[in-house]
Amino acid sequence: MDSVIIAGGNPKQDDLLYPLAGDVPKALLQISGKPMIQWVVDALNESKTVDRIVIVGLDSNSGIHCEKPISFIPDQGSMLDNIRGGIKEVSNISPQAEHALLLSADIPGITGEMVDWTVNTALETNHDLYYSIVTRDVMESLFPSSKRSFVRLKDIDVCGGDMNLFRISMVTGRDDLWNKLIASRKNALKQASLIGFDTLLLLLLRQLTLEQLVKTVTRRFNINGRAVLSPFAEVAMDVDKPFQFDILNTYLEQKTSG
Repeated sequence: MDSVIIAGGNPKQDDLLYPLAGDVPKALLQISGKPMIQWVVDALNESKTVDRIVIVGLDSNSGIHCEKPISFIPDQGSMLDNIRGGIKEVSNISPQAEHALLLSADIPGITGEMVDWTVNTALETNHDLYYSIVTRDVMESLFPSSKRSFVRLKDIDVCGGDMNLFRISMVTGRDDLWNKLIASRKNALKQASLIGFDTLLLLLLRQLTLEQLVKTVTRRFNINGRAVLSPFAEVAMDVDKPFQFDILNTYLEQKTSG
């Protein structure tokens, strides 16, 4: 399987990570001895299910070491455009590929084992989209001070992971869906309208189970999707704030020294 790492974006001066990263791209922020994205690439190198890597937002001069075939494409301007650009690059490189693994560059805690579990578990079924989620219990047992935001459902509290699978044709052939997503990316009201205000209200009232939410959202977008409950907190532990950097820096140092 081919994989795509989203690595675009430099912290701006008002970004909380700017004092740590300065003018260096966030993906190249040094954490526990090496660039943050290198940890992600190392996990993909260890993986038995990933064959090739596409990095969106950096170039071949970034100093990234990779044992597998790797391609670079420039930042496409926004998160959604980067996702779409990366998946299209996979389609160009591997025309016969059906799915691609999508990761963000700021989850340095992941390992090859976690990558393989995600891919193998997802492909036990036949869906267009596999979205990794982590329960509050799993997240807070490993990272109790992460302060992640959770969606509070009727049966469970979950947060989203940053390692997901897409059916390639869903990205390359669904202009209607992607145009809507891109058009709404900076408008909260439009975003809410995409899932439906009735669904939003039920979410706020905690009247939806995880299964009901998945069915409602996938029906609204006309996609065949599945939530994958990951047992790995690292999949959802990203670096957006300095205290999260500190948490992961300590975690990685303890892990590598132990």
